[in-house]
Amino acid sequence: MKLTIKTPHPLPSPQSNTLLKPRCITTTTQTSKPTSNKNLHMSNDTRQAALRLEKMINLEEEHNTNNYFPSMQSSKLGKRWKEYHGMSNWEGLLDPLDDNLRAEILRYGHFVETAYKSFEFDPSSPNFANSRFPKKALLERCGLPKTRYKVTKYLRATSGIQLPSWVDKVPRWVAKQTSYVGYVAVCHDKEEIKRLGRRDVVVAYRGTTTCLEWLENFRASLTNLPIPCSSKRAFEKNGVMDGSGAMVESGFLSLYTSSLPAKVSLQEMVRREISRILDTYRGEQLSLTVTGHSLGAALATLTAYDVKTAFPELPVTVISFGGPRVGDRRFRRQLERQGTKVLRIVNSDDVITKLPGFVFDDDVASAGGVHVAGFPSWIQKRVEEAQLVYAEVGKELRLCSRDSPYLGNTNVATCHELNTYLHLVDGFVSSTCPFRASAKRFLQR
Repeated sequence: MKLTIKTPHPLPSPQSNTLLKPRCITTTTQTSKPTSNKNLHMSNDTRQAALRLEKMINLEEEHNTNNYFPSMQSSKLGKRWKEYHGMSNWEGLLDPLDDNLRAEILRYGHFVETAYKSFEFDPSSPNFANSRFPKKALLERCGLPKTRYKVTKYLRATSGIQLPSWVDKVPRWVAKQTSYVGYVAVCHDKEEIKRLGRRDVVVAYRGTTTCLEWLENFRASLTNLPIPCSSKRAFEKNGVMDGSGAMVESGFLSLYTSSLPAKVSLQEMVRREISRILDTYRGEQLSLTVTGHSLGAALATLTAYDVKTAFPELPVTVISFGGPRVGDRRFRRQLERQGTKVLRIVNSDDVITKLPGFVFDDDVASAGGVHVAGFPSWIQKRVEEAQLVYAEVGKELRLCSRDSPYLGNTNVATCHELNTYLHLVDGFVSSTCPFRASAKRFLQR
């Protein structure tokens, strides 16, 4: 009989069941090796071993939940919530990394992880590209039973790529034009609201999964940002924000604003839901935290910009993981002017964070990436004419896969995985001590 034990948090391999240990501190913690799960004969000794292993896993799950959802701990953000939400651009909190901020980053990272886990990847399933679970059970079914948030809306993104006339002949997984991309959740527990210092609203996005989303990612040229605006702004003309001159990546904007006759755009879904939530909790202190990984990080930035434009009084913050570049310098300036706060979690070894396009060396320093300053002027001119000059936005927490003693020789895909990002955040101490002794998040080997 084969024994299978499932857990929402990856465990170390049976061959090397060692807890994460720091590079800069030599303390290590080890556990005994579990019995192999291959060809188990359920003798009394084996049953006892299996029970001990299951107990260890349950304890680890409970520990991980407590670690990443501090609502069950005594730590409180309270009156300092604006500081942790980026109102002061996280000054003094990133190096060394503040423990409360670490917990918040990991907490939002698990919301993103839920968007991945709930996506139906199986193209043979009638529910393909939709959420696998109902809203009421989503967080619990994805291994997060104690978040004290409730999911209020599923979000879908539509590709604006025009499909050819023979599209009916290609597999459904190739032609899928609209897909579940994330959700909106609202904190509903009084004690958690008290701990957070406000009622928090979360928008969480997964990364690229469908064929058309991959194609949208490759549309790297910049395009104007004509996001409709319901509020009166200095740069508004005929209800369209075309006076700002801001430009963003064509594919990302397409996924955010495209619609079909029977399906509204992601932009419209977000706007309607945020408006409904603001009306429901009118008079309360609310905040919006938009989080995502990879493509989801780009959509999070566009969402934050759009929502802050429509609802300027709402505090809006982005916490993104492994995000590509989104727009040009004018787009960055618009984010800064409207007061949108962006914290980008970046792995130096992740090539996705260095794409698309090029970055001129300007008033914002950028570590890594492709910079064209210093190149001949004719090359710079060609790059600008091709609309490929981007700018980094917000504040950056820069991490590095090589600082972890547990990742080994990582490939391009591993460096970009959300699990790698959460592992690096959990272990990071400061630029002088990249990994901490108490890092508890396991990595799958």
